[in-house]
Amino acid sequence: MTPIAAPSPNFDARRAPPDMIVLHYTGMASGEAALERLRDPAAKVSAHYVVEEDGRVFSLVPEARRAWHAGVSSWRGQSDINGVSIGIEIVNPGHEFGYRAFPQAQIAAVIDLIADIRSRWTIEDAGILGHSDVAPRRKQDPGERFPWRELAAAGHGLWVDPAPAPGPPLDLGDEGLGVAVLRGALRRLGYDLPSAGRFDNETAIVVRAFQRHWVQRRVDGVADGDTRARLMALARLVAPLA
Repeated sequence: MTPIAAPSPNFDARRAPPDMIVLHYTGMASGEAALERLRDPAAKVSAHYVVEEDGRVFSLVPEARRAWHAGVSSWRGQSDINGVSIGIEIVNPGHEFGYRAFPQAQIAAVIDLIADIRSRWTIEDAGILGHSDVAPRRKQDPGERFPWRELAAAGHGLWVDPAPAPGPPLDLGDEGLGVAVLRGALRRLGYDLPSAGRFDNETAIVVRAFQRHWVQRRVDGVADGDTRARLMALARLVAPLA
């Protein structure tokens, strides 16, 4: 795979090597429109790569430089996500312009690109994330149609398939130990959510982001048994926060 050069002026210096990959959808009417915006100095946004629906890969910013793709974001206590990540924009109209399935040629190209990136940088499976993971209050991409399970089966990213946990769902207004455990596990996995014992609107927003990645059959912010079991299994796979 040889990316097509399409340089963007929108980047600056890194302060540390990248240890994350953040996946986005372009959320625009066409790939051409997205490339134009990501290369426009006035837009002040960019990504390292754009992957078209037909599998073509465009290189916009050198990996050793800091592209401007994540915006206000956080993961496992790190707030400068741009400074520690490589951003990949995947062409798709997104929820605003007619969200649709990602073509197989495009996903194959994304998998190959991630493998290529990981051959140069130390990026753990737990560091392969969606924009909605690092910015759950603002973003939905790459969304619930993105095939995270297929990506993990190819060796990139975390995935688990545990049996559902017993007990009723946790929802808005619930309080107690179960909610505290839920919020603690979301925080341990990486989401920016303080430990607390009440299921508030912030909890629902983060649960919805978790579901977009790992429980795609439901994206409603309600922590049912499947959501809770997947969360606890994933939280056990990552190191505790300092």
